[in-house]
Amino acid sequence: MSAFTSFRDFYPYYLDEHRDRRCRRLHFVGSSLVVLIVVLALLMGRPGLLWLAPVAGYGFAWVGHFVFEKNRPATFRHPLYSLMGDWVMYGDILRGKIRL
Repeated sequence: MSAFTSFRDFYPYYLDEHRDRRCRRLHFVGSSLVVLIVVLALLMGRPGLLWLAPVAGYGFAWVGHFVFEKNRPATFRHPLYSLMGDWVMYGDILRGKIRL
């Protein structure tokens, strides 16, 4: 695997690692839960709930990779670009650019 010099170079690789719709769906559910948890923690004034955000986000995503994609999550090799990819893909799904 080559080193990526920019997120623009990384994102096509990221999408290729998410070909299975079930994996993308799990990513979407996990990311949606992250948003919900953060909003609820802020509205309720309970920052202690924020520890649930990465558990929900990564938990759903990693199940998608290990069970459906049968690959190793990019988070382990490219943590920052992978996190960025999660949210760019989430936005692309919301805009209908990527199908669930």
